[in-house]
Amino acid sequence: MVSTITATVPSRVERLASSGIERIPKEYIRPEEERRSIGDIFEEEKIAGGPQVPTVDLKGINSEDLEVREKCREELRKAAVDWGVMHLVNHGISEELTGRVKAAGEGFFGQPIEEKEKYANDQAAGNVQGYGSKLANNASGQLEWEDYFFHCIFPEDKTDLSIWPKTPSDYIDATKEYAKQLRALATKVLAVLSLGLGLEEGRLEKEVGGMEELLLQMKINYYPKCPQPELALGVEAHTDVSALTFILHNMVPGLQLFYGGKWVTAKCVPNSIIMHVGDTVEILSNGKYKSILHRGVVNREKVRVSWAVFCEPPKDKILLQPLPETVSEAEPPRFPPRTFAQHIKHKLFRQSDQEAADTPKPDNDDHHQSN
Repeated sequence: MVSTITATVPSRVERLASSGIERIPKEYIRPEEERRSIGDIFEEEKIAGGPQVPTVDLKGINSEDLEVREKCREELRKAAVDWGVMHLVNHGISEELTGRVKAAGEGFFGQPIEEKEKYANDQAAGNVQGYGSKLANNASGQLEWEDYFFHCIFPEDKTDLSIWPKTPSDYIDATKEYAKQLRALATKVLAVLSLGLGLEEGRLEKEVGGMEELLLQMKINYYPKCPQPELALGVEAHTDVSALTFILHNMVPGLQLFYGGKWVTAKCVPNSIIMHVGDTVEILSNGKYKSILHRGVVNREKVRVSWAVFCEPPKDKILLQPLPETVSEAEPPRFPPRTFAQHIKHKLFRQSDQEAADTPKPDNDDHHQSN
């Protein structure tokens, strides 16, 4: 079955994009009702009016000045409640390090496809780490205009360095250091979100697996130029299943959020990291923090690259459900208890919890989306 799919559809979007085609294959064309909302991303980024993704300055997050500290934390909490996504600036990770991470990822994707194929994953066999393209096993049966490189980057004892790119030579060192610093940032953010729920500051971190069990999975998304961007999507509309997702990008717009009943384009903010609240934190907070629907749009002029890091709880060790402190008679639990694996299955396949418990989990990467 897999071979017939790969026979009719080129295995890499980059190869398709560079072949000189003027029309994209039908597998990449979105349904008509979806296409109505896809416009020119460069024009949409320029729109000044209307809602804008909040920018949160983290400079004062641990300030000794109580007023400064509380103002910073309140801005973060408010953005998590209202939007569930934000641009973080003064996040404490140096521009030098994020620059190295970007240079390493772009260096990998800048190689000939034949070189990248040495790192190809085998999704059919359940092996999702490595170089890949989306298979047509999503709900809509359609393909997305992107290739990617996916792997676990933290904790170190759960990483497999044998599949990390050897070229560029700085890839491993830069990514390892970034993972360490991003993990510290996740702790800071989770502490503020805990306090915002009236909990002890370490509570959310503990509930998502702590330093030992919370996995950081990186997906470098590579969106080639598209000859008909008004017909395709880089990543279809979804919410992230993670606790938090952190995203770097190469300053080419493409992220859109569904806010206030319409698609809002995120502007590119220099030296920022985009952060999404994922389903996991939305569930634990009983919906007080939002996991926002979002998608990735492509364009015909510029290649877009993004580095998404998903902070994910262990698949089966923790039961995700609204914390008792977030529930009351006025606000009953909005989510049933599920493990992370059950939540993914429920979301992907609309399975009941019993079905999810009975079926083995195909370790595909459909839940590792982001823009």
